[in-house]
Amino acid sequence: MSRDFYKSSILPYAGIIIKICRAYTDTEEDFEDYYQEVCLQIWKSKDRFQDQSEWSTWVYRLTLNVCLTLMRKSKKQKKYESNELSPGDQKEENAPSISDESLNQLYAAIRELSEIDRAVILLYLEEKSYQEIAQIMGTNPNNIGVRIKRIKERLKKKLDGKVN
Repeated sequence: MSRDFYKSSILPYAGIIIKICRAYTDTEEDFEDYYQEVCLQIWKSKDRFQDQSEWSTWVYRLTLNVCLTLMRKSKKQKKYESNELSPGDQKEENAPSISDESLNQLYAAIRELSEIDRAVILLYLEEKSYQEIAQIMGTNPNNIGVRIKRIKERLKKKLDGKVN
């Protein structure tokens, strides 16, 4: 991957890529793997970008798709591994180290959401408009508005009492 491409086409969107990858991973190692895979897929598929949307929209959608694909593969792998190991052989994995405990709790609550709700709330937290989120998710802005309201209510219930 050329350094110029990374600086111009990936680095400006690193914030949302990081947020999405973090929301779909439980460990720092997985996070790094997801981030690297997203960057690789952006590089590999850049020639297929057809200017039908903004580059940022395409990057968000590609990031979500890569994370969802990796997460599904990981779930299958964990299911396979759990059948092979006895309970005493399984190791506890460490959560990624983020200095702010409230942020850790928020990401933990977001990870409990469905795949689609996770994607929607991450885009909302990135301050995307309902129109932009709808375009990325392939739906309409009204649907996004209702979904965000419901997600916020669920997150509030999960976080009540956990955050000071």
